[in-house]
Amino acid sequence: MEKINLAIVEDDPLIRESLENFLTEHPSLKIGLIAKSMEEFLEAIKDAASRPALDLLLLDIELPGMSGIQGIYHIKQKYPDLDIVMLTTFEEEEKIFNSLCAGACSYISKRTPLVTIREAIFTVHRGGSYMSPSIARKIAQHFMPKERKEGELLSLRQKEIVQGIVDGLSYKMIADKLDISIDTVRDHIKRIYRALEVNSKAEVIRKSLEGEI
Repeated sequence: MEKINLAIVEDDPLIRESLENFLTEHPSLKIGLIAKSMEEFLEAIKDAASRPALDLLLLDIELPGMSGIQGIYHIKQKYPDLDIVMLTTFEEEEKIFNSLCAGACSYISKRTPLVTIREAIFTVHRGGSYMSPSIARKIAQHFMPKERKEGELLSLRQKEIVQGIVDGLSYKMIADKLDISIDTVRDHIKRIYRALEVNSKAEVIRKSLEGEI
């Protein structure tokens, strides 16, 4: 019978418990380690002699202390062949690609039913990869040709952020309105400044009001 040794790093106790209870009902799945933070997980695997055998890790991103994405590098030092599946609420392109570039092989939304998460575990263990449909769509859209009219300096998303600035919204308010992270907003702001050749929000507002954007 197929045997898969799992680990879970998740700070939400309800999610941790539901994953543990559901997944261990299957005879092929065994959970060898559960941690509520990246630091706790790394502490548990630091000694080679007591390090549990693991095949696959379900890893949250937003954790107290070190984030899941930051922790992937350290995990791979101990488990270079470990399959890492991000299980998170974040569905932003930035988080998705940062996770995959760091070494994760799959990215699943926490809105995914438990039975589908279990199916994804088997898919990954057998050499495949799994992306929640909404995540797969974002990845596909990222690589689709972007249509931009001749003379346009900013993307649609950047124009939305500029409008937020013109409306007097803070970066946090813009992030909440557009359902993206504040770091993503800051990254777009830097790109907007470069594209418009400006150095301040005031100049961005002026160009917008004068119809230069």
